[in-house]
Amino acid sequence: MELVSGLLSRVWLLTGLSDVTNDNRSKKMEEKALEVYDVIRTIRDPEKPNTLEELDVVTEKCVEVQELGDDEYLIIIRFSPTVPHCSLATLIGLCLQVKLQRCLPFKHKLEIYITEGTHSTEEDINKQINDKERVAAAMENPNLREIVEQCVTEPDD
Repeated sequence: MELVSGLLSRVWLLTGLSDVTNDNRSKKMEEKALEVYDVIRTIRDPEKPNTLEELDVVTEKCVEVQELGDDEYLIIIRFSPTVPHCSLATLIGLCLQVKLQRCLPFKHKLEIYITEGTHSTEEDINKQINDKERVAAAMENPNLREIVEQCVTEPDD
């Protein structure tokens, strides 16, 4: 079986099919990343009247998508708080988690991080926003849930 697989790989490589397959996969990941970005860019900042996109907290470049299997993806988001001591970075991470869990139409795993070097306590916050139990507990708090809802709800146009 390995022999057949190896031969097929060589044939694909020689005929250029391998490059075509990789190009198609790469384009698909770029499209998924843009789809994810479209979901998160309109999240509102918890204390300002701006979106995360307007404040450059999230950009197209901060979203990475990797294929895990058939129609399952790993989404990695690296956001940048506006200041290194931002007290709402954890809340922003929670908003990203909630909106993506609600809005993405495909099966996914989610990892959210603060961009390295952009926050004074990024390690601690990264642990908090990727801990499913902490996220669930936070969403049980009515005050926090209300703030998250205000941030993730699309304004009526």
